Amino acid sequence: MHRQPEPAFLPFASGAREAPCLSATDKTDDASHLAPLMATLAMQTLATTAAFSVPAVAPAIARDLHLPGALVGFFPALVYGVGIISSLYSPSFILRFGAVRVIQAVMAAVCVMLAVASLGTAGSIAAGAALLGLAYGSTAPASAHLLVPRTPQRIYNLVMSIRQAGLPLAGILAGLIMPPLTLAYGWRVALAAQIPTSLALLVALEFVRRRWDVGTRPGYPLFVGALAQPARLWRQDAAIRRLTIMSFVFTGAQLCFISFMTVHLTQSARFDLVTAGLTLAAYQGAALVSRPLLGHVADRYVAPMRLLAALGFLMCASAVLSALFTPSWSGVAILVVCMVAGFSASGFTGLAYAEFARLGGAARTEATGLGSAAMFAGVLVLPPLFGLTATATGAFVLPYAALALATGAASVMVWRGARR
Repeated sequence: MHRQPEPAFLPFASGAREAPCLSATDKTDDASHLAPLMATLAMQTLATTAAFSVPAVAPAIARDLHLPGALVGFFPALVYGVGIISSLYSPSFILRFGAVRVIQAVMAAVCVMLAVASLGTAGSIAAGAALLGLAYGSTAPASAHLLVPRTPQRIYNLVMSIRQAGLPLAGILAGLIMPPLTLAYGWRVALAAQIPTSLALLVALEFVRRRWDVGTRPGYPLFVGALAQPARLWRQDAAIRRLTIMSFVFTGAQLCFISFMTVHLTQSARFDLVTAGLTLAAYQGAALVSRPLLGHVADRYVAPMRLLAALGFLMCASAVLSALFTPSWSGVAILVVCMVAGFSASGFTGLAYAEFARLGGAARTEATGLGSAAMFAGVLVLPPLFGLTATATGAFVLPYAALALATGAASVMVWRGARR
């Protein structure tokens, strides 16, 4: 029998290995996770849409500010780079002030970022990215802290995966909304137009904050010793260590597929830009569908770590096949490969965060922060290496081969660990 939570956000003894969810004996209503799930999904979607908005209209910004388009494309890298810091330090703020208060801080940072970036200078855009990054790293730890105690075990992976669907959803929204608004009103107005929605969520959360933010620790230190718990988890827990390495590799692979897909398809397969863009949209669509589907499979049929390893093998196969693209390939075959890549490389994160929270036990917030830091680091490190290799060789064969090797090795590591 699972242990009864005591208090709501500290339900497990240190080192507990059982899934940190509600048991059948908990008195919380079975639907109590729905409102927090919707809130965290909205937070993730709005914050990530803001992060993706600048790259979505990078040509217009570059033209107005007389900047290289590639330089504007570094906006997400700055967000994720600063986000590594907030991923590791945010658990202290969550434990002290509560997850809802931290989510409100994320929404406030989104509003400030959009307002500052819409001032329309290169400096304001860079400052906006840094401001968003200071809060963005707390999205996953705050969500896990809020959702885990309220989620029935039988749908635990499904709920965590649905929350992560906010990322591909944000990519779709940014791609659909930002270009038309930019054409009609300019990119500054398009950025500022997102502020009311984020502000509305911030205000709405105040009505539930006292009810949801229970078990806070007002005197908890914010900075002193904040890195000790993630370091301890990395050092002492082999399963978390494997999961962290896997998350670094898989998220880096995800961004390699996304960042280089259109240029790879136009150069190697001779797709026109519109067809390449539609293929990338199909990749994102597969990712959006895969997250809740994989969560359901992990809850009912396949152990999460084994499922993660299987997804890694699919990434490996997708990378190998992508390296072989030529104009002689049929468009349907290329579309299938890209959708499999989206299903696997962009579909794993909900399962990974669920495992970080499960393995972390009482330290689930810190474990999730460690996972976010690893994923953000993968975003920063692997795509630049991929791009440099493609530039140096003048082709995509070697970088995709290296990506296949990395994802395959990580998958073998996770699979072997899951068998123990």
